[in-house]
Amino acid sequence: MNKQIGHSVHTQSATERIYVGEPASQAIATEMGRTGTRRAFVIGSRTLATQTAEIERLREALGPLFVGTFAEIPAHGTRSAVLAAAGAARAAGADVLVAIGGGSIIDATKIVSLCLRHGLTAPDELEPYRMGLDAQGRRTRPVFDGPEVRVIAVPTTLSGAEFNETAGTTDERSHRKEGYAHRLMVPRAIVLDPSITRHTPAWLWLSTGVRAVDHAVETLGSLLSNPYCDSLADSALRNLVDAIPRTAAEPDDEDARLRCLVGVWQAMTPMAAGVPMGISHATGHVLGGSFGVAHGHTSCVTAPQSLAFNAGANGHRQHAISAALGDERAPACELLDRFIRGLGMPRTLGEVGMSQTDLPKLAEGVMRDAWTHTNPRPIADAGQALEFLATLL
Repeated sequence: MNKQIGHSVHTQSATERIYVGEPASQAIATEMGRTGTRRAFVIGSRTLATQTAEIERLREALGPLFVGTFAEIPAHGTRSAVLAAAGAARAAGADVLVAIGGGSIIDATKIVSLCLRHGLTAPDELEPYRMGLDAQGRRTRPVFDGPEVRVIAVPTTLSGAEFNETAGTTDERSHRKEGYAHRLMVPRAIVLDPSITRHTPAWLWLSTGVRAVDHAVETLGSLLSNPYCDSLADSALRNLVDAIPRTAAEPDDEDARLRCLVGVWQAMTPMAAGVPMGISHATGHVLGGSFGVAHGHTSCVTAPQSLAFNAGANGHRQHAISAALGDERAPACELLDRFIRGLGMPRTLGEVGMSQTDLPKLAEGVMRDAWTHTNPRPIADAGQALEFLATLL
């Protein structure tokens, strides 16, 4: 019997509780009571803060436990915005951070917890804490003390940042997305409240839904996964491809929205446990950090072509992807393309404002991303990366 190549060590995250379907204000109050925290500082999206009553509703629910808010984190985050949020949280004497928003908000809040622990106040002070790559393309993680002020996350998109101990932000000088990681940066508690997601713009909800699909697809396509993670990714993919179109057709369907949020949980568990992603996610990091492409749109552009590119290396694993997408006899890349187009999402680099002249810079960035080097089909240099990127035009 052939032995399946697999990721043999499963790492459990430091998340302690997940509140499924509870109203956010109620769950946050419960969690603060459980942990004995008394000073909640909220980092939220500008839309929630200025166009809805959600933040005010939380302020009323927490009363004196609510000590401040910050709503100026841009898409993909920036070092300066993270430091500004950290300064405001520090001045408020926060003993717990509440992130309410999409992936950029949640990632920024995780890095704020790092800034509070180490007294970081200037952009250059973040430098010793960011992850890098060694000569073999493997991630290097600096060793440092983890946060003491932990995070409660309330996701409003399907990006999945709440389930990951790593966090990304953009260095404004280099225009590169950078990663930071510590076991205690993952939120201590996560609140899956479908009601609060109804404020999320449809394009953002649907596109980050494709991002969640991509998490599941790259797990099922990985040569470094294992049967446990495969089963989670398979269930995630089936949940997501059923529920995402339901939310598109009926935005107030909270059952479908909750199924989407649970699908994200399932899709993210393998990655959080140590199963690496591949060229689709690696390219997405560069498209977002260096070219400003919306986080969800990156996977809309890259995911189907990554399946076609890798088929010669992992075709035996792509049958499970096809089955979860509804037809195990059809190529997975075609089924995923059809699914994304059915949601009205962009499918080419041109549709997200890029052209062939951008490819060399894009390839350079892709080769600096660790997940390029865990792609099922080996990518040894920028020329091979360009071969993939040309298919995205």
